[in-house]
Amino acid sequence: MEWMLMPLKRYADFSGRSRRMEYWMWVVFQFLIAVSFWILTIIIAGSAAIALGTGVGGKDPGTAVAAGAGMGIGIVLLFALYGLLGLFLIIPSLAVAVRRLHDTNRSGWWLLAPLACECVAFLAFGMAGASALSGGTNGAAVPVMIGFIAAIGALGLGLMLLVFMFLDGTPGPNRYGPDPKNRVQAAVFS
Repeated sequence: MEWMLMPLKRYADFSGRSRRMEYWMWVVFQFLIAVSFWILTIIIAGSAAIALGTGVGGKDPGTAVAAGAGMGIGIVLLFALYGLLGLFLIIPSLAVAVRRLHDTNRSGWWLLAPLACECVAFLAFGMAGASALSGGTNGAAVPVMIGFIAAIGALGLGLMLLVFMFLDGTPGPNRYGPDPKNRVQAAVFS
């Protein structure tokens, strides 16, 4: 549990290094939060469905509809809470990812590489859509091809980042700080 909460203790600390254990336990922690919210959503939606189902054949369908509407509001509030929690957790998520890249002796700017390709793809597909809306079909082929190439590039860079997150950190100190595992580099010829 300590590993899962460590990024919250280092909330906006983008310097230094983080071990694989810290990064992946943070990912597991966020996954457990997401699963918990989905389970709560299913419980609330199931309760609403049961209330609506019993109200249809019952004597007072208005009460069941009101209960179903209340459950709908509950789901909206639950998603709003999940969104706020996501906004709160985005900074430590970025910070631990940057520190994890630092542990592999890579710059944290690597996190922006897939995003840059996604922006190019978005712009290219937007240009193709604008060309199609204006009635021209010949000018849409090039932006679509650029968009597909950029999207494939974003996927490739995302997979490369995933590999970086699985790699062992640099033994000993590197340009981002001391080794978080406290490994000492042995001299080759002492």
